[in-house]
Amino acid sequence: MSSPSKRREMDVMKLMMSDYTVETINDGLSEFNVEFHGPKESLYEGGVWKVRVELPDAYPYKSPSIGFVNKIFHPNVDELSGSVCLDVINQSWSPMFDLLNVFEVFLPQLLLYPNASDPLNGDAASLMMKDKKLYDQKVREYCERYAKKENITNSTADEDSDEEDMSEEESGSSDDDIAGHADP
Repeated sequence: MSSPSKRREMDVMKLMMSDYTVETINDGLSEFNVEFHGPKESLYEGGVWKVRVELPDAYPYKSPSIGFVNKIFHPNVDELSGSVCLDVINQSWSPMFDLLNVFEVFLPQLLLYPNASDPLNGDAASLMMKDKKLYDQKVREYCERYAKKENITNSTADEDSDEEDMSEEESGSSDDDIAGHADP
């Protein structure tokens, strides 16, 4: 590799030519979103997330910044920002790794083997250690609510569906209850 910019170009193109849907931001190769599917045989199976990737100027010598755009319940993912706590990306990154490694190995491993002893989401870590069954249920609930294909197509739909979900949950109403109410 002669320069970081050529390597960046090659890695992004490899990702685009693989099975991943890649959406560039501002028509550049330093910021983009990738459609990521939860690993098979995991609590996250069937979930679809938009993962934002930002490549620093010094990539591949400096690690990419990775964050989930739609919500995910996981001890090592900050629920508000979506940032990921993963040693291989944050501390032990090597230029030998590429973007395909991130999506084919690192993120699936993160979802398959959460580390509750080094959390970004203390609630998820605590629940995982205290009540695994309830933790599993909450992960599935988040997948059902926030990790559907339609949740990643545009970000305003995410916010709208969050508000609808919350208002239904708070009022305790079901579709049957709503049928008799007039529209505002």
